[in-house]
Amino acid sequence: MSTNKILLKFAKKGINLSPEAYNRVINAENPIDFASSLIVKLKSDKFTSKDLISVSGETVDELTGIKPIEENKSQKTLINSEKEEKSKPIKQKTQTIRKPIKKEPETKPKIEQKPKAKPIKKEPETTQTPQEKIDSIENLKKDSDVKEKHVNEVILEASETVKDEKIKFKRNLEKSNVQYDFKIIQDTSKKSYTSGELENLISYFKSRYEKLHNILSKRPELRNPIKVADIDDSQDSLSMILMVKEIRSSKNGHKIVELEDDTGNISVLFSQNKEELFEEAEKLVRDEVIGVIANKSDDNHFAFGQQIIKPGVLRVPDKEMDFGIVFLSDVHIGSLTFLEDAFQRFIDWINCDFGTEEQRRVAEDIKYLIIGGDIVDGIGVYPNQDQELVIKDITEQYNEAARFLGNIRSDIKIIIAPGNHDASRVAEPQPAVPEEYAKALYELDNVEFISNPGVVSLDGINVLIYHGRSFDDLVMAVKEFSYERSDLLMEELLQKRHLAPIYGERTPLASELEDYLVIDEVPDILHTGHIHVNSYKRYKGIHLINSGTFQTQTSFQKIHNIEPTPAEVPVIHKGKYKHFKFL
Repeated sequence: MSTNKILLKFAKKGINLSPEAYNRVINAENPIDFASSLIVKLKSDKFTSKDLISVSGETVDELTGIKPIEENKSQKTLINSEKEEKSKPIKQKTQTIRKPIKKEPETKPKIEQKPKAKPIKKEPETTQTPQEKIDSIENLKKDSDVKEKHVNEVILEASETVKDEKIKFKRNLEKSNVQYDFKIIQDTSKKSYTSGELENLISYFKSRYEKLHNILSKRPELRNPIKVADIDDSQDSLSMILMVKEIRSSKNGHKIVELEDDTGNISVLFSQNKEELFEEAEKLVRDEVIGVIANKSDDNHFAFGQQIIKPGVLRVPDKEMDFGIVFLSDVHIGSLTFLEDAFQRFIDWINCDFGTEEQRRVAEDIKYLIIGGDIVDGIGVYPNQDQELVIKDITEQYNEAARFLGNIRSDIKIIIAPGNHDASRVAEPQPAVPEEYAKALYELDNVEFISNPGVVSLDGINVLIYHGRSFDDLVMAVKEFSYERSDLLMEELLQKRHLAPIYGERTPLASELEDYLVIDEVPDILHTGHIHVNSYKRYKGIHLINSGTFQTQTSFQKIHNIEPTPAEVPVIHKGKYKHFKFL
């Protein structure tokens, strides 16, 4: 890696290397991986993206835990001469930097001025053997990986790091002759009829109730459900299909759920003495539709719950699959914390130019690439976002995305859905990213656009793509759920048969005439993103995949103590789950 390229790599991330720090990087066993790991630690461990980071050699040692390798005589002479001119700025050819770098005022405190948590313990001066140096570098790489507490056993068993010294970029510019059996099953991009009036909201909830009522009524216990208005004194046991209106706890700790249908309301108590039933009641959220078996009290408007029946899913049979599907989301191109090198490494792998022979063989079988939202970081998504952007124009962000995706083999079909950072309306369902902002992507022959949520059939494999913003609401509403286990969140959405059941919270939902977020048909694969944490689970034959991110830890994640899993890519290859790391 050339001197200018190393300086440019750090400069694009708002990082200024001192001569000593620069010397640590170029003398690493693998400067590319060392630089990427150091950038991740600097941007996520200590500093906000608003800092102009000035890095000393001491800081590199502190963050990496690697003692600097003893330099030869000529190197020491160079370092000493550089120390004498430390006050002079490092000259960079600014015209070679693709995007402008935001300069902070010169009064900004430097890293050396920050209080040090602990003095660095000086080791005895011994020269590392080549093997010791390699071991030290490997320890650094391990340290840069995400904490394993966020990775389940299936992912650990399937994970392998894709590494190679060569970085190539090429694209088969000829049109592919590959035959795709590609169908869009559900796309709501041109089906928005809402005017925002009260009548629309009524139609929206009526549509939700009727769709889920049809699913629940196929259950043996709910074949003859009773309406609330038809409850009379002759009935002791009640079988009902209802929507959750309100949830509260009694003074004795029991759960009281107010439920409704189109004829009236009824309150049902779920006793904490019935542990399994009470645990199910604690997972209930407002506006979901459930079946309830209850014993009626003397008051026809009150009952004691005996069973909760969710719409659920039946087991999905395995399907033959002789190809591979790659799943991405939350790439966040345009952000200061976008991991460009790792993403380039991923592109080289999918082009069969990177990785081990076995890893390249998997890449050769890839036929589809799904990007489930937030391919770019967007503009004005949250306050002061402009201070965390390296590309501050939404069209330019999509142009940059086209530059990356344009380097992918043309025989891979790319399906792109929007997320909350994309240039689509905020309310779900979100129409596909419009061409006026992403024209460069629309010009790529192998790219297809779809709504969020959307359903596609890939050679007979049905994939439900949902960005996953409703995870924010589920985590807030149910104490058992957390961002680290998005596989459990996906499982719960399948049991509820709805992608965003809670109306009026953090997930904005458009009151369409029809509720398009009901899961009408059970997919073979459910793919989500949004929370930047990889997860995988096989649930009743369905692959549940959250594809993580290509961005380091965000300020929001720091506040909520969420550790992302950057540059980790899930693949379904010939029906089996694989997990590749590119950091």
